[in-house]
Amino acid sequence: MLIGILCALCAGLMWGLVFVTPLLLADYPGVVLSLGRYVAFGLIALVPACFDRKRIAALSREDWKVAFKLSLVGNLLYYAMLATSIQLADAPLPTMLIGTLPIVISVCANWRPGHVSESVAWSRLAPSLAILGLGLVLVNSSELEHLRNNTGNTRSTTDYMLGCIVAICAVAGWTWYPIVNSRYLRAHPRINSITWATAQGLATLPMALAGFVLYGIYNHVAGNAYDFPLGPRPGVYILMMLLIGLSASWIGTLLWNKASQLLPTALVAQLIVFETLAALLYAFLLRGTAPGMKILAGVAFLCIGVVFGVRTFSRQAPASPTP
Repeated sequence: MLIGILCALCAGLMWGLVFVTPLLLADYPGVVLSLGRYVAFGLIALVPACFDRKRIAALSREDWKVAFKLSLVGNLLYYAMLATSIQLADAPLPTMLIGTLPIVISVCANWRPGHVSESVAWSRLAPSLAILGLGLVLVNSSELEHLRNNTGNTRSTTDYMLGCIVAICAVAGWTWYPIVNSRYLRAHPRINSITWATAQGLATLPMALAGFVLYGIYNHVAGNAYDFPLGPRPGVYILMMLLIGLSASWIGTLLWNKASQLLPTALVAQLIVFETLAALLYAFLLRGTAPGMKILAGVAFLCIGVVFGVRTFSRQAPASPTP
């Protein structure tokens, strides 16, 4: 169990990096950050694909169609929206919104369950939603105060609100992704989870490359100041894309899969909060300030709400192995 918890912790530390990358590369559009990350991920996926040739070749045409849809929504569009929202609203609020995913996913799965055993009474789910809502209100009010009081802040209230909306769209994208992904794997148990992750990396690569070409055309036609394709700091950009492509998209996934193998499903689901906490830690280290009491209280309520919600579902039925 200790090894599993450490794997989940390290995965969260890896995933937290994707929340501060848009702040470190604030002069790069969110779309370019997403495309760069997944070009790197796709190139990295070529290596395990060489060692897993037989199982990759055994995937059907339908499997590849689903892999492309999942990669488009869960990889490219999700991170483009997340990166854009962070650049508009700073990291803490988008991070907290993403931190609600365990409950949002549970609500959506409960609303339209794939099987009757997945549902739970709404009255049992309401307390965790109320706790999460309170946490988000605290963080939101704290960040609005930060906007008003920080004279060096260049973000407007409009940018902040737009960032919130884009972050909610990112939550919607990554709510759809794990539900569809999990149900597809359960319906097709012949597909190995590692092979499926590699297949999604391979599916992402051509879309990311095509996206780069399309963005280059748009950038030229619109006359934008962005220096396509590698921007004003090509060395830093390439290094960061390789870093998050390897650490967050590949190593983080492997660590999380290992944790999922060693820990009960209900417990590993609760450990998603490591990602949120790591992202908040990195964001405030980058700011060079300590989080205020409202932020700390919001984090506490978020953690309590997620744990409470996951336990609500775990009591409904025995935990099943993660596919």
